Amino acid sequence: MENCIFCKIVAGVIPSPRLYEDDKMIVIRDIEPKAKLHYLCIPKTHFALLSEMDAERAEIVKHCFSVIPTLEKTLGLEEGYRVIINQGENGGQTVHHLHIHLLGGEKLADF
Repeated sequence: MENCIFCKIVAGVIPSPRLYEDDKMIVIRDIEPKAKLHYLCIPKTHFALLSEMDAERAEIVKHCFSVIPTLEKTLGLEEGYRVIINQGENGGQTVHHLHIHLLGGEKLADF
């Protein structure tokens, strides 16, 4: 998408150090961290909401959730972490490109 910041990061138009990358996703640090460690897992395919998933997009999300546990040690998340997907305005989604927040590195408060 032309004006999507995450699409621009994926395309390399906006530089952002990649902590992990494969053909379906990247992992970067969140620039406004909500925990000691805060990463974003961003699918390379643009879609904003889980309700927009089709079979192909579901496979991409499945891939993301398959890879995330393999990165625990690399990202310093061995002691545990929280996984969040914000959906829509009321859900706190500020970038309308589906992404998965990974928060950890400390004891996280209950909500």
